[in-house]
Amino acid sequence: MEIRIGVDIGGTFTDVALEREAGSVAAKTLTTHDAPERGAITGIREVLETAGLAAAEVTQVIYGTTLATNLLIERKGSPTGLLTTRGFRDSVEMRNENRYEQYDINIDLPDPLVPRRLRRPITERIDARGRVLTPLHPQDVVDAAVVLETAGVQAVAVGFMHSYVNADHEQQAGEILAHHLPDVEITLSSEVSPEMREYERLSTACANAYVQPLMSRHLDGLAAELQRIGITCPLHLMLSGGGITTIETARRFPVRLVESGPAGGAIFAGSIARDLGFSDVLSYDMGGTTAKICLIQDGHPQTSRSFEVARMYRFMRGSGLPLRIPVIEMVEIGAGGGSIAHLDAMGRITVGPESAGSDPGPAAYDLGGLEPTVTDADVVLGKIDPANFADGRMQLDARAASEAISRVIGDPLGLDAGSAALGVAEIVDENMSNAARVHTVESGQRVETKTMIAFGGAAPLHAARLAEKLSIRRVVIPPGAGIGSAIGFLRAPVAYEVTRTFHQRLSALDIDGANSLLDSMRLEATPIVEAGAPGQPLHESRLAYMRYIGQGHEVGVELPITIDAAVIDESSPAQFLSAYEREYERLYGRAIPGVDVEILSWVLTLASPAPPHSTHEVVPDSKRVPPPTGSRAVMDADSGQVVQADLYARSDLAPGDSVPGPAIIVEANTATLVTGSFHATISAGGHIVMEAVNE
Repeated sequence: MEIRIGVDIGGTFTDVALEREAGSVAAKTLTTHDAPERGAITGIREVLETAGLAAAEVTQVIYGTTLATNLLIERKGSPTGLLTTRGFRDSVEMRNENRYEQYDINIDLPDPLVPRRLRRPITERIDARGRVLTPLHPQDVVDAAVVLETAGVQAVAVGFMHSYVNADHEQQAGEILAHHLPDVEITLSSEVSPEMREYERLSTACANAYVQPLMSRHLDGLAAELQRIGITCPLHLMLSGGGITTIETARRFPVRLVESGPAGGAIFAGSIARDLGFSDVLSYDMGGTTAKICLIQDGHPQTSRSFEVARMYRFMRGSGLPLRIPVIEMVEIGAGGGSIAHLDAMGRITVGPESAGSDPGPAAYDLGGLEPTVTDADVVLGKIDPANFADGRMQLDARAASEAISRVIGDPLGLDAGSAALGVAEIVDENMSNAARVHTVESGQRVETKTMIAFGGAAPLHAARLAEKLSIRRVVIPPGAGIGSAIGFLRAPVAYEVTRTFHQRLSALDIDGANSLLDSMRLEATPIVEAGAPGQPLHESRLAYMRYIGQGHEVGVELPITIDAAVIDESSPAQFLSAYEREYERLYGRAIPGVDVEILSWVLTLASPAPPHSTHEVVPDSKRVPPPTGSRAVMDADSGQVVQADLYARSDLAPGDSVPGPAIIVEANTATLVTGSFHATISAGGHIVMEAVNE
């Protein structure tokens, strides 16, 4: 019998989900930032005790963490050096010379992860076709190793010009470094990000090196803790691109873990979309620190191959450190339950991006937090029962929440606590709705036609109001919504993505070269995936990033070729062009006739089958309205008036039960607010499906 555990460490809570044939068990504990594995072990022990299982019976643990992200944001990684081609020492500081805020003369840019004194120039040069112009000078590498050892570095990144097409010099330098610095972690840009665009490649290599020593120690520590409590099964890690991998691969490429938690949430939403047969979905994940919005088509989240971390301006693209890694594409904003509310210089209510986290947490937690947060506002508005938070494991202080809201927001604006709390909630909901609108439009889609799937500890409380603002008429709150990302880990396949730059024009496509490239990419991915999914059949998908000649950015296009053999032939250029024009027209409204198209990068993804879970269930026709267990006063956002919302326990609701709004459906790790403009029905699989009431 399979007994699988998913663990998601977030900024405020650590979520644990256990799945077995007899059902699932969940736990939510406060994140222990000083030693994240401690909170994870606490949650694992709790679910095992609840399920009545021994640690030795667990067959798989899948883990996702924000640790790599936090190390980059907080600049708490290890001292790192960089070897780069002579003359390009300052590339990571010059960036790409774009200004994300054109008219700000005091613009702030993130400092490079590697200071200039630890960026060592090496004599060597390879051109864009991979030809050696200047051989590598080994003595330069030896001299750099002496300097870096004296400086006490724990990791070194190696990034030479055009190493994505010829990695020989980087590999030689890596071997020399390994000989002279045997205790230092070494990252080669040609392994972590073998793509053109020098700054992005070096930035990714530096980030991987910067977090590698601490992440390796953390993963080793977690593995040791699991062994200590008797869990001897494989430990797998969730990747930012939506697949899981072995701990060995995660140690080698920890930068691929930076968005592992949110990726699990998107996988969770995708599985729910497939269960219910919804093809056009907006996933909405709101936890304690951030809110994440992702578009899902036909059960599959939208993906990308670039990501930005540690932004100087959180919502401003170009203000952070770029990472060229496979990632599920989503918009992330500082709008979680712990997001702090304050007044700006003009006296306007502002929420986030700063978060109270788990320590000291919102004022209502009574753990020393004094600043008002979204959770405090929800308590004041009546959305959260202070005596039944986190299934009664935490008692919230409603008076402390009200006092914090009044002191910081209400009193300066002349508002009572309820009106001030409503202002906080409306601002955070408007921030999220604006982010969803922009993200959807930028992807060439319409937001109002989508079904929203909401999960995370705070999302079910805000989902109905967010849907009202976006004119979305159907919202789904799945079972286990409060720990959605941890459950999503258990829905993910073992997968690995390989990317290579191989510049080709469709009018003169090197067919043999393209087939050879894809074969080599498959050979690289196969042992990594087979190590995590031994004996399973593997599925392969291929994409190409293409653009019209003269353009500066590419469009990802799925290649219409057979995936069980390398079969690019004379007919392929016309097929590729047709696929590219369809995608380009979908995004931008029209194709450009008569212009040649070029391929810059090729992507191959190899994956095991996802764990079976789809049921294609339907919402029952029964409309039984069960009796409520009570009622609670809640402030209505539309009218600003206090209304009575009926209370229901989710565990008491059966498939087909109907719950008219306003109502609150309470469960262990969250609660769902059904506003007056929605009517909720319980599906066959226990999903809360809220449909807008026709006016």
